[in-house]
Amino acid sequence: MPPEPVPLLRMLEANRWAIPVLALLHREQGSRFAVIARAFGLPHNSLARCLVHLKACGWVIPNPGHGHPLRPEYVLTEAGLAAGALCARIEAARARLKLEAGDLPRWSLPLVAGLGADWTRFGEIQARLAPVTPRALSTTLKAVIDEALVRRKLEDRYPPLPLYALTGKGMDFAAAMAG
Repeated sequence: MPPEPVPLLRMLEANRWAIPVLALLHREQGSRFAVIARAFGLPHNSLARCLVHLKACGWVIPNPGHGHPLRPEYVLTEAGLAAGALCARIEAARARLKLEAGDLPRWSLPLVAGLGADWTRFGEIQARLAPVTPRALSTTLKAVIDEALVRRKLEDRYPPLPLYALTGKGMDFAAAMAG
């Protein structure tokens, strides 16, 4: 049974390059270190940290058959195949919606995946995304609102109560993460 999408997305977002690297490994059925680094213009140490993270999550392993110049150096594990497929869907949705990986902060994917079309209060969102801090959640909400993934309305009462829900674009992005 695949893991719940929000915890999986948290694990993916723990490293900035995890999603693009897993998507590439899924698409290419494995790859060499130099090819991955060149594809994203990554410095050696950034890619090394990403691969350590992906190995620790159990998604990537060094290819036991590596040695021939045409064999990939890193391949996906069985669990990595599911995570790689999710990452490929996320990257395709980002491209379709014209969202760059750097446009969205760390908590944006779990936020969009966990939010629905129904209006939700800030505190409820924070409880769903624990251990997110109020500042991180506020920054993330501003970013996803700027990208038109989430809309905000103020309920007319004293004090005003801000409520949040996905836009059509946000629901499209959330559907890509759901499967």
